[in-house]
This record gives sequence, C-alpha cells and structure tokens, in this order.
Amino acid sequence: MSPKRALIVIDVQNEYVTGNLRIEYPDVQLSLRNIARAMDAAHDAGIPVVVIQHLAPASSPLFARGSQQAELHPTVVERPFDLHVEKSLASALAQTDLGAWLRELQIDTLTVVGYMTHNCDVSTVLQAHHEGWKVELLHDASGSLPYENAAGKASAEEIHRAFTVVMNTGFAAVVTTDEWLQAVRDEQALSPDAIYLSNQRAVQR
Repeated sequence: MSPKRALIVIDVQNEYVTGNLRIEYPDVQLSLRNIARAMDAAHDAGIPVVVIQHLAPASSPLFARGSQQAELHPTVVERPFDLHVEKSLASALAQTDLGAWLRELQIDTLTVVGYMTHNCDVSTVLQAHHEGWKVELLHDASGSLPYENAAGKASAEEIHRAFTVVMNTGFAAVVTTDEWLQAVRDEQALSPDAIYLSNQRAVQR
C-alpha cells in the first residue's frame, strides 16, 4: 500500500538565512533549493503541504513576532501550501492543531524538511513517531548551526550528522531529496534503519 504523505515544512524563516541564527550545514542555499523542490513535487503529486512558523514575543531576540526575521522566507511564501501553523514550542505537533488536521486527512506518513535539524525537526520527528506516524526526514533539505556552551563545542556539520544518524535508527527514514522525489514518483514507502544494525555496522569495522 502506498503511503499517504504530508510534507511538513518547518520554520523556513529569514532568521535562519539572514538573521541571528544562520544555518551553516548543509549550505543554507542548498537546503532552500531542496525545500523548494520538495514543495513543488508535493504540490504536483497532491501531497498536502504544511508550513510551520515559529513565533516568539515581540521582545524576543529570536523570531520576534512582527519582525522581518520572523517572517517566512520567500522560498516558502512564493509556493502554494495547504495549511499554515504557528508554534511557540520546538515540535510542530506540540500545542497546535496540526495532529488533528493530519488525522482528519488520514495521513500516515510525515515528511519533514526545514530547520533546525537538531531542534524543531528532531522534536517533531520524535513526537510524530511516538504518536504513530511513519516519518521521513530529508537531510539535504534541513540544516544545523554550531554550538558552544558548558557541555562542550560542536560544529554545524557534527550536529547535523549526529542527529540524522540517530534519527535514522528507527525514528525516521533519513534520505536525500532526490531519493524522496523518486519514492513519491513510485508511490513507495521509505523505511529507517534499526538501532541494533546501526550499532553492529559501527563496531564490526
């Protein structure tokens, strides 16, 4: 049976491109192009497209409501979508009506693109998985930025790679945009790996 997908476009906002939280890996222009390709393909295939927008109080240093940086990026605004959801927490399913809307449409598979891989993407992926949806993440249509704090330091590439590898152990099928486009054309499901197999490949080298 072919999957009944919805494309969840998470927080593709100016803040991540020209603002105070600039995506570094993969290159943000690459991920924006792939997000556009996914949105166009979903629209052509009749797959519902949901655009998520993170908003904070007007006094916030990030995603301040009413600010230019909190606005959706033109990549998203210029394309058709079926639902716009505002959120204030990391997961697009937390304290929003998204889950009810998806269930009403009998969606069984969520395809996640957007930002950030290690924050709102993974939060949405984990919640969706635990609530019973199959999940896909397009790793070249998402992205991360570097961190340094009391726990240590990690580059954008390290963060993105670690989170996508972990998600692919069972929480989501982590694939390229090209792989997903082919699956959409073929009306095929995509499957994640498994914890045990992922570990065995690592330790047997």
